[in-house]
Amino acid sequence: MSDCVFCKIARGEIPAQIVYQDGQVTAFEDADPKAPVHVLVVPNQHVGSAAELGPGNGPLLAAMVLAANRAAEAAGVAGSGYRLVMNVGQDAGMSVPHLHLHVLGGRALAWPPG
Repeated sequence: MSDCVFCKIARGEIPAQIVYQDGQVTAFEDADPKAPVHVLVVPNQHVGSAAELGPGNGPLLAAMVLAANRAAEAAGVAGSGYRLVMNVGQDAGMSVPHLHLHVLGGRALAWPPG
C-alpha cells in the first residue's frame, strides 16, 4: 500500500526517530507516546493487521519481537520490564492500518490496560 504512513516511514520517505531497522522490520519512536518509552515495530512490507497473518508468518513475528527486544535494550528498560502490545481493529485502538507492535516502558504499567 503506497500511501500507508508506516510503509513510508520504513522506506525513509517520512522522517522518524528510527531505533532499529533491518530487511524485515523497522522500529521507531511513536510520535504520540503513551509511556516514557514508546516504540513501534512494523514490517517493512505492508500487512494490514495481525488478522491477516497465517502459519507462514512466524519468521516475521519473530523478527518483530527481536526488534522490540533490541529497542527495549537500547532504551534502557530491558531490565526493569516493558510491555508488547499488538492491537487489531478500530475498537482496539488501531489508528494506522498496518501491523505494528508497541513497545511500552519506562514506568510501572497498570493492569488491566483498557
